[in-house]
Amino acid sequence: MRMKKIGRVIYSHLDQRLRLSSLIEMAKKKKVPEHKFSFWYYFGGICLFLFFIQVVTGIMLALYYKPTVDGAYESVKFIMGEVRFGWLIRSFHSWTANILIGTIFIHMFSTFFLKAYRNPRELTWVSGFLLLLIFLAFGFSGYLLPWNELSFFATRVGTDIAGTIPLIGKQLKNFILGGPDVSEFTLQRFFWFHVIVLPLITVFVLGLHILLVQILGMSKPIGLKEKQIKEVPFFPNFILKDSLGWILILSLIGILCVFFPWEIGKKADMFSPTPLGIKPEWYFIFMFTTLKLIPSHVFTIKGEVLAIVGFIFGALLWMLVPYLDRRASREKKSPFFSIAGLIILLYIILITLYTYLHPRL
Repeated sequence: MRMKKIGRVIYSHLDQRLRLSSLIEMAKKKKVPEHKFSFWYYFGGICLFLFFIQVVTGIMLALYYKPTVDGAYESVKFIMGEVRFGWLIRSFHSWTANILIGTIFIHMFSTFFLKAYRNPRELTWVSGFLLLLIFLAFGFSGYLLPWNELSFFATRVGTDIAGTIPLIGKQLKNFILGGPDVSEFTLQRFFWFHVIVLPLITVFVLGLHILLVQILGMSKPIGLKEKQIKEVPFFPNFILKDSLGWILILSLIGILCVFFPWEIGKKADMFSPTPLGIKPEWYFIFMFTTLKLIPSHVFTIKGEVLAIVGFIFGALLWMLVPYLDRRASREKKSPFFSIAGLIILLYIILITLYTYLHPRL
C-alpha cells in the first residue's frame, strides 16, 4: 500500500507538469485499423524497440572501448573477458544490429507491397528509406570498430568499391577513410560517426518518421472492403500486441547470445595481404556479389562502374516510388510495381544465398 501511495504521488507530480493524463487519453482515442494484413504493422514497433537496445548497449560498450589501433582490439577483448557480463552486452549489441537491419528490410518491403507509401504518406516512405540508409551506415561504421582481421579487410574492400564511383569516387574514399587507406584515422573517424554523427541524424529522421506516422495514421490496404477492416484502440489493444512482439524478439536475441555469442576474431594486421573469402556483412552481400559476377567491361564501360551507378540510380528510384506509382495514389492496384518489387526482393534473397553456398566466391 505504501508503494502504491508513493507511485500515485510521483504520477500526480509528473502529471501536473507533463500532462501525462492528456497523453494517455489521446492514446486511448487513437484508433488503428485491424485486418488480415495487420501483422506487418508490428515490425515498425519492433524496429524502434531494437534501436533502443542498440542505444543502451552501445553506451555500455563505449565506456570501455578505445578507438585506437593499439587499443581497439584489446579493449573489445577486455570487454569480452574481464567486464562482468561484457560478452553478453557485446553479443546483444551485435545480434541486435543485424536483426534490426533485417527487420527494417521486412518493414520496408511489407510497406511496399501493401502500397502504404501512397498519398498522403509519401514523406513517411522517404523518411523510412533514409532510415534504412542510416542504419546501413551504422552497420558499416560499427563493423570496423573491433579491429579484427575480417572487419579490417572487409572495410578495405568496401571502400575500394566506393572509390570506383565516377567523378567523386576518389574524393569519397579519402573522406570515408581519412586518407588513402584504412588506418587509425579511419578507425577514429568511424567511431565518431558511429557514436555521434549518425545518432544525431537518426534522432532527427526517426522523430520525423514517427511524427508522420502519428499524424497520418496507418494505411489501409488497397482492395479491402470496409467490412473486412475494423478499428481497435491504440492503447491498450495495439500496444499490448506490439509489446508481445518486443518480448518475443528479446527472447530470440537472448537465445542467440547464449548459444552463439559474438566472436572477437583475430586481430587485424595492416601489412598482411587480404585473405581469400573476405566478405562484407550479409546486408551488403547482394551488392558485393553483383560486382563480382558482372563482366569486367560492358561495351566500353567498366563493369564495376556500371554496377555502382546502377545501384545508386536504383536506390533513387526506390526512394521516389510513391511519386512514380500514380495508380496506388488513385487507390488502384499497380501490378507493374508489385512485380518489380518482387523481382528485387527475390534477387536480394537468391544472390545472398548463392554467395553463402559458394564460399570461394
